[in-house]
Amino acid sequence: MEHLLLYGSILVLAAVVSSKVSFRTGIPVLIIFLGIGMLSGSDGLLGIPFNDPKLTQWIGSLVLAIILFSGGLDTRIESIKVVKWQGIILSTIGVILSTLTVGLLLHLFLGFTLLTGLLIGSIISSTDAAAVFSILRSRKTGLKGNIRPLLELESGSNDPMAYFLTVTLVALHLNPAEAGVSVLYQFAKQMIVGTIAGVVMGKVMVLLINRLKLEVEGLYPVLSLALMVFTFSASDFLHGNGFLSVYLAGLILGNHNFIHKKSVIKFFDGIAWISQISMFIFLGLLVFPTQIVPVVGTGMLIAAILIFIARPVSVFASLAFSGFSIRQKIFISWVGLRGAVPIVFATLPMVYGVEKADLIFHLVFFVVFASVALQGTTLTLAAKLLGVEDKTASPGDYPIEKELVDQIKKDLFEVVIAPDCKSAKRQIIDLNFPKTALIVLIKRGEQLITPNGSTELLAGDKLWIIAESEKDFSSVMNCIGVQKSLDGRISS
Repeated sequence: MEHLLLYGSILVLAAVVSSKVSFRTGIPVLIIFLGIGMLSGSDGLLGIPFNDPKLTQWIGSLVLAIILFSGGLDTRIESIKVVKWQGIILSTIGVILSTLTVGLLLHLFLGFTLLTGLLIGSIISSTDAAAVFSILRSRKTGLKGNIRPLLELESGSNDPMAYFLTVTLVALHLNPAEAGVSVLYQFAKQMIVGTIAGVVMGKVMVLLINRLKLEVEGLYPVLSLALMVFTFSASDFLHGNGFLSVYLAGLILGNHNFIHKKSVIKFFDGIAWISQISMFIFLGLLVFPTQIVPVVGTGMLIAAILIFIARPVSVFASLAFSGFSIRQKIFISWVGLRGAVPIVFATLPMVYGVEKADLIFHLVFFVVFASVALQGTTLTLAAKLLGVEDKTASPGDYPIEKELVDQIKKDLFEVVIAPDCKSAKRQIIDLNFPKTALIVLIKRGEQLITPNGSTELLAGDKLWIIAESEKDFSSVMNCIGVQKSLDGRISS
């Protein structure tokens, strides 16, 4: 156990330090993480013996659930509203079209059975926004129009469909009789149960976090993590799609006000990173480089089919009536990077004993590696050539930096809570404060208080409030129950 902890800490430290190299050089971080795992495995320099697909698949599923929940927390519904239908079509119909295109071409030109071709197509059908945006951020490249929210929505919501198709095709490999109506029934059941579970648990999370009134702030992230795991496992227990459930739950929670919201979001951001690093390293350990060499030729052909045929077909068909220009569609096609999710899905055939499962796993690994290496290193160039780069909006701006810049543009007001005010003896979280306003400081007698959602307002409290406009300030006053500020505007 001591040796395991030693090796594990060294690998994680190497991955974290290497991420700095990735952001400076533009080399996709996924390649570095996977490379560390491969160099550490049985065929690598450290020679760490590891060949447990079941453990890898279990860890990968849990990690993917965490990443999807974290992605839901960070996604603003306002930003994706304008592309919600395009994103949904791309993450469902687009995934099916990509799977069918890859499967048919592998069957017709590379000699795979149709079922095996479709299985490979389903495994590599989902995209990875984290890989895309980490590369764009490292190059300080922004995107024009609604490309970014579309990619965020697509990548956050296409994993459930890809997972369903993969599981279904694995089942058909084991029992070809399970087809037709049974597949449609399972699909409808998974999506309906998964959606209901996600929506219900998202609202339950908001209610529990705001009502439990825990004494220790550090327990709120723990509570959120437990609720996330419960949502995933309960949905799966009820035969729903757990990945869809946690994404929807995270989306609902992230778009509501709740106590210690910033702490919870930062916690999940850190957990998502350690999860990705762990997953990449485990996947790298599971790969045997000596088994990749014989499949390089076939892997290159599959990667070419995916990148130059299947992805463009799915994008142009899904976005046919979307209003996106041809240049934008070409760029969206090119940024369909494959990440660790297809490699996790590729462990399913190994776990269930599908014929040629080892070959499928190493082919998928090579396709993902080729996708990130080719598309990941040319994203900025593609954005410039296609005219979709926005030099005024860099994704390198982190939320804290953005908050500081935005606050300079806002107005600061001072308000005193009267004894008969309706907000007296109420928590801030219960006031339905507008998102464009913020209580930055409370003075209670001689005491200065930094407020959070659970802070209870008392008569005599003096509040310093930031609001973006007079209209927002009026909304704040209505929420608090104060007609006007006593001292007026402090600064602007």
